[in-house]
Order: sequence, then structure tokens, then C-alpha cells
Amino acid sequence: MSVRRRLLRVTGLLMSLSCSAPQPTPGVVRGRPGERLASLPGPMPGFGPFNTFSDALMAACPVILSRPHATAGRKGAQDFDVRWRVSKEYCAWLYYTPAGKYEMSMLTDQSALDDLDRRKSCLLPETVDDARFPAGSLKYVFALHNHPYEGHLSDGDLRMIVSMGRVHGWVMEIGGKKVPLSIVAFFSNSDDLDHPSCDGFFQYIPVTGELKRWTGGARTGWRQEVLGTVTWQDEMHYRIDQK
Repeated sequence: MSVRRRLLRVTGLLMSLSCSAPQPTPGVVRGRPGERLASLPGPMPGFGPFNTFSDALMAACPVILSRPHATAGRKGAQDFDVRWRVSKEYCAWLYYTPAGKYEMSMLTDQSALDDLDRRKSCLLPETVDDARFPAGSLKYVFALHNHPYEGHLSDGDLRMIVSMGRVHGWVMEIGGKKVPLSIVAFFSNSDDLDHPSCDGFFQYIPVTGELKRWTGGARTGWRQEVLGTVTWQDEMHYRIDQK
């Protein structure tokens, strides 16, 4: 393929990707230009409720990955770099209600530029506004977002969930069990951007320090791999001891 034809193809793909998402995107909320959302409305229409956080977590994966430009597909695939440049991160809370159910908030794609990797990372509001329940009655379990490809949790991801733990607590007492707060990043290795598969997620649990990668699926079962342990030296600095 000639250089000219290649440039025309990439330009056309960029234009189609940037113009394909309808506005507003269903299930996604945004603030006014320059305004950061103080909270996310909940629950997500058509999602749940669920009796277990594992069922809710697995249901959240395809919902988030199906948003416009949520995945760039398999790293190394043709046109991956173009897909990566126009990709977006969406984030939401998975929370537990006084009704004894797990729900997911609406999504947002409000973002800030990560100075370390020049990526736009989703800015997750601290709270969910679910009008069915009193303020302060919700229990925050998972901070959810997507990664455009199978990439590890970022420095910003780790710092964000630690800041949320200081607000909401590190462990939730739910139904007589202790459920630790954690952050999850879903990913897909599929090049079918319209119907991406949920191929796994990365997880960080601040109370134990564990960094994990989960792969597999509902049919084959989910397999976890402990990647390492995060040890915080102070509020700003940490080290990762890899397995």
C-alpha cells in the first residue's frame, strides 16, 4: 500500500471514529464545560439490581466496554494506534444500597490529562446521588472504569482509589461480610469495536495492597493472577513488589 493511500485510510478512519458517537451518549453524564461533576446519578437504567457484587461486576464489564471508543482493541493490531488516540475512559461506582442490592451509577467520561503518559484519565466523582436513599446511606465497593487495551493500572488509578478510601473507608460491612474497596479496569482484546468481548480486568485492593489481573469469562471461569503488592511509604510515594 502506498504512503498516500495509507495516509488517506488513516485520515478517513480518524474522521469516522471521531464522528461516530451520538450525543448525548446513553448512560453517560457530563458537567458543563470546565465543570467537574460533584456526584454521579444512580442507578444506571436497565442495570440490576444484583444480589452479589460478583454478578454486578460481570454485568458492568460489557456495559462500560460498549460505550463509544471505550476500547482500542488488541494492541499491535492494524490501526491500533489510531483507535488508541481517539479512545475514551468511562468511570462509574458500583455501590451497595440499604435495600440490600448492588447497583451501578451512571457513567461519566469527564477527564483530565495524565502528565505521565499523556492520556486522558476519567475523573470519578466521590459520591453517587441515588434519590431513593438518604445521603450517606450508600456503601461504595468498586470504582469502575475501562482501559482502551490490556494495560496495567496507572499511577493515577492507584492514587485515586486511595483518596476514595480516605473518604468512604477501606472495608464495607455488607450482609455480615467484609467487602474491601477496590478499583477495577476492564479491557477487551477484541478487534470488533461494535461488540467487544469482556476479556478481563485489573484490580487493586488498597487494604491488602494486592494488584491482580483477572482473565477468562463466564463460560470458562475467571482466573486471577496476583501481579504484586503495593506498599505506601507515605501519602504520595509507594513501591510495587512484583510477584
